[in-house]
Amino acid sequence: MTAAPSYREIVARLAAAQKASRNAPAYSRWVNRPLGRRIAAAAYLRGLTPDQVTGISACLTVVGLGFLVAVPPALWVGVVVSLALVLGYAFDSADGQLARLRGGGSPRGEWLDHVVDSAKNVSVHLAVLVAWFRFEGEHVGPWDGDSLLLVPLLFAIVSTVFFFAMTLTDQLRRLYGGKPTSTSAEAIAQKAPVMASLMTLPNDYGLLCVAFLLLGLPAVFAPVYALFLLANVVFLAVGLRRWSRELRSKG
Repeated sequence: MTAAPSYREIVARLAAAQKASRNAPAYSRWVNRPLGRRIAAAAYLRGLTPDQVTGISACLTVVGLGFLVAVPPALWVGVVVSLALVLGYAFDSADGQLARLRGGGSPRGEWLDHVVDSAKNVSVHLAVLVAWFRFEGEHVGPWDGDSLLLVPLLFAIVSTVFFFAMTLTDQLRRLYGGKPTSTSAEAIAQKAPVMASLMTLPNDYGLLCVAFLLLGLPAVFAPVYALFLLANVVFLAVGLRRWSRELRSKG
């Protein structure tokens, strides 16, 4: 009888089969995927399915956003929100790795993963909007609360358009031929992948999760969050232009 693989052996197997990360944003590349790899190995040994791991990811995100909208801002609240979102993102990485470890995912599993991702991408910004509206005096600090509410609203729109455009571009590439995409800055540095990962860091959802550690410091969190929005607007503009040009060439 063949001995069951150990946790360390499973982690090594996942690392060897890890999808290309050449142009992935820095946090996803060097923090989230390795963390998800370890979660996937533990989930495999415990007999969990990829859909169950996706469900855990969704629950952790709901917990984090629940604290964000229900509890007045404080340093400890920022820690809880950030930790829940960071773990939710790690489990989001783990479900795909677990699927590959079990011999490949299913269309339903990929569909469920995208549904949860789309909900998460917009909900995190709507949760910021609700929190700023509820705790305006404490949460926003010296910033103008009324105008600042436009920041998460715009961020929700940018995030939704970016996710949909990137996902649709991947599907059209599969239909008409071409390599799948991971970020709008993929063409930045084919000769310098480390620099590319660092340059796309502001577009990384994982770094945004970490930024919620600043939640208890309103005068710091608000401008940092606004800078994330500005970076994502730039990445969206670059991505739309590049994807449009690429798909036009396939027509």
